[in-house]
Amino acid sequence: MSEILDLAGIFVFALTGALMGVRKRLDVVGMAVLASMTALGGGIVRDLILNVRPAAFQSLGYVLVPLVATVIVAFWHPHVARVMPAIMILDAAGLGLFCAVGTEKALEYGLNPLHATLLGVTTAVGGGMLRDLLAGEIPTLLYDRQLYAVPAMVGSAVMAALYVYDLHGWPATLAAAVIAFVLRIAAMRYGWRAPLARGVRPDG
Repeated sequence: MSEILDLAGIFVFALTGALMGVRKRLDVVGMAVLASMTALGGGIVRDLILNVRPAAFQSLGYVLVPLVATVIVAFWHPHVARVMPAIMILDAAGLGLFCAVGTEKALEYGLNPLHATLLGVTTAVGGGMLRDLLAGEIPTLLYDRQLYAVPAMVGSAVMAALYVYDLHGWPATLAAAVIAFVLRIAAMRYGWRAPLARGVRPDG
């Protein structure tokens, strides 16, 4: 079940990466690279830091799912773009899942709660950061409009706290993921964003 949820999150993240490729007028190879980096980049960075073989290289599905997402976007990107609001809801669910799972894995490999929380955030937002860098964009992580990194940080912190109090398994993972998901959805709904430096006015 956990692998199915993982692949679902990878698929949604890959769609957003492939759509970025369309907006940048990249060919299908470039789209596939952005889709793969968005979907798998955060998990690969996490596993390399933990000094374990990345999960993306242990299952064929992790490689095939971003390619399937690329093909879908390549042929039907106008339709995919039209359902973007629904995709963003699924993206928020993937964000919650990835931050919780990433934090739990880091804790299981012996990291302290603070470092595990940071690695959970990396799992959730690292792929998007790599996508933006490859696409020549300022990473959205650096101007967290509509709160993306903050929900991941809250979800990761909740996961770490539950783990410290010996609450493990899917109920703890689900609780942390739901908290990050709800916070992300609320930020999208109400336009919340991280505060700017004192005296600096928001653009636009």
